[in-house]
Amino acid sequence: MNMRWPKLLGSGPLLARESGWWVGLLLIFSASCANDQNLADIILDSDPVCEPRSGLGPASNQLLTCTLVQTGLDRSFLIYIPDLYESQDIPAPLLFSLHGYTSSAIINMGYTGFQELADQHGFLLIYPQGSILSTTGATHWNVGGWTTGSATNDVEFIEGIIEWASTNYRVDVNRIYSAGMSNGGSMSYHLACHLGSKVAAIASVTGPMTFDTYRDCIPRGSTPVLHIHGLIDPVVPYLGNSVMMPINDGIEYWVQASNCDSQGVETAIVDQDGDGIGGTYTRYENCTSSANVDLYLLDNLGHQWPVIRSGLVRADIDAASIVWGFLSNFEKDGG
Repeated sequence: MNMRWPKLLGSGPLLARESGWWVGLLLIFSASCANDQNLADIILDSDPVCEPRSGLGPASNQLLTCTLVQTGLDRSFLIYIPDLYESQDIPAPLLFSLHGYTSSAIINMGYTGFQELADQHGFLLIYPQGSILSTTGATHWNVGGWTTGSATNDVEFIEGIIEWASTNYRVDVNRIYSAGMSNGGSMSYHLACHLGSKVAAIASVTGPMTFDTYRDCIPRGSTPVLHIHGLIDPVVPYLGNSVMMPINDGIEYWVQASNCDSQGVETAIVDQDGDGIGGTYTRYENCTSSANVDLYLLDNLGHQWPVIRSGLVRADIDAASIVWGFLSNFEKDGG
């Protein structure tokens, strides 16, 4: 695929506020049992049909909108192929970036800042679109628990995209990652539990594990996990509540699952611009297969995606840079 399509220029809020989720309790959601042979054809009713997304910037790189059918449901995703991928004849990492509840793939693309990093490092980027939750009419990822009324198998959806991408692009299958905001972060945890055979590492910004994900988690060996959270998040409280797992409880689960040191190494995040958004960074080390668990806690930050970009400083860390810097260290074989 050597054609050049217009690049999407980031738009939307620098600090996304994807809120309003955690609505009630629901059913448990299981991973696909399909055989790996021709898995994309088994999982998806139809192969994705991809078209260039035009009119959003200079003719550089490729941004495609892809549509497909999964168990009778119309689904879609965006895929971003940077020039560096096209110029290098080597397998590339693949990063999934998952939006939050009520949000969309295009909005997620606008605020996360992953495109610039893909341009620099040559990894493939996929922004899946969540389906409509029938009880609320809002987009969501089915992570059990609060997603009342959902029957969507999003693990199967992501798995089908992985199989399709691995067939149609030079994907390094040992370096497939998932990151997400809010409900998308919770979905990343869900993938670590139910698609750990294919996802090498995950990151969540403001999204906790749900109680259902925690209860039914079946991790495949050690899993590197990164979490970023604001201590005054009003949507997903750091201490949790009746439908949200406390952030530290989720971190403790992955520390134990990967046999890391129980005591993390803590470093201060300095408030460089006087906005009150400093905090702490804790790394849990000596995990099996070098699968570190990292936790960033930010003072005076709400339900937001931290950004330092284009001369603008919002918070004292840049989530995209930290997420990619963490994830890119890990491979499925433990590298």
